[in-house]
Amino acid sequence: MTGPILLGALAGLGWGFAADRIAARWPAHDDRAARAVDWRTLAVVAVGGLAVALLAARFGETTDASGLGARLVMVVIVPALVLLFATDLDQRLLPDVLTLPIGPIALLAFAAGVNPYVRQPDQLAIAAGAAIALPLGMFLLSIPFGRGAIGIGDLKLLFGIGLLSGAWRLLAALIVGAVVAAAVIVVLLAGRRITLRSYVPYGPFLILGVMWILLVLPLDAPM
Repeated sequence: MTGPILLGALAGLGWGFAADRIAARWPAHDDRAARAVDWRTLAVVAVGGLAVALLAARFGETTDASGLGARLVMVVIVPALVLLFATDLDQRLLPDVLTLPIGPIALLAFAAGVNPYVRQPDQLAIAAGAAIALPLGMFLLSIPFGRGAIGIGDLKLLFGIGLLSGAWRLLAALIVGAVVAAAVIVVLLAGRRITLRSYVPYGPFLILGVMWILLVLPLDAPM
């Protein structure tokens, strides 16, 4: 299994670099300029390498039809998450063209019996409720803090991931993302890299939480 994981890591590193270069140009920047390689490049490359290595570790040995179908689903979802991580780091933007298809892909995977996380109709019903309720709740809670307190792209991503992963995994992704965000913010504040007035996008941390629930959290964990 070491071979596929190593190949996955190498492929992920390459895709991470490509995703960063895509995000530096797309969606089009207002000044039409392309950002040079910087710390964001290193972050996306590292996340890409780790994500695809974990993907290979989790789904690399599946040989039955449902397992191969699940692998195909995740081969689509994981690179999209890496690209979303890159675009949010670069432009604080999660493009609709990447977030909106996740929901339909999740439903198609369920219908085909290859969704590795939501397998039963009752699980899908609960997942759909959470996919609507949690983003809506976050939006309502953000209203008193003014426009931009929560990204609409974040909410669209949550909806799709909720349908794909299930209610409890979606909640876990929110919690993990919040914990990682808090830890990073404390470090940046301590290093005087940001101030209490600085805006720090939640999207990249949310995506890390999503990757954790999809690629690290045991498949037999509560749905």
